Amino acid sequence: MTKTITVHSADQTMAIGEKLSAYLAPQDLILLDGDLGAGKTTFTKGLAKGLGITRPIKSPTFTIIREYQDGRIPLYHMDVYRLEEGGGDDLGLEEYFNGDGVNVVEWSKFVADELPDDYLRIIFRRDDSEGDNVRTLTFEATGHRFEQLIDDIFSE
Repeated sequence: MTKTITVHSADQTMAIGEKLSAYLAPQDLILLDGDLGAGKTTFTKGLAKGLGITRPIKSPTFTIIREYQDGRIPLYHMDVYRLEEGGGDDLGLEEYFNGDGVNVVEWSKFVADELPDDYLRIIFRRDDSEGDNVRTLTFEATGHRFEQLIDDIFSE
């Protein structure tokens, strides 16, 4: 199941992340893929806000995984872009995916072999022809839980 929406600002991107957070539970996996600078970390900031996380959210590009424990449930924010040559199996991703928090993975194609069967993938596309902040977000649900989640979010 897929759903595509267009946003016109970083604030709208954050608001969608914040809205999604209300539906999330431990072990949920959100994959954020798409263009550089298209809003993946901005989306995660909204998600964190909705989870009640007060610490600033920073891109985990150089640390690979950032953990935020101070919200309703923990948030594990991963940027695996630097694992383009492989190496995801050494990170212990399975422990995160089976753990107590929500998992957000940017650039998921670099750890595709490590991913569980059920997840929500959001593909971010920049549309610079429409303006600096216009983005298309495509939500792709894999598994019944995430299909229901998309129905719930977009039926409101």
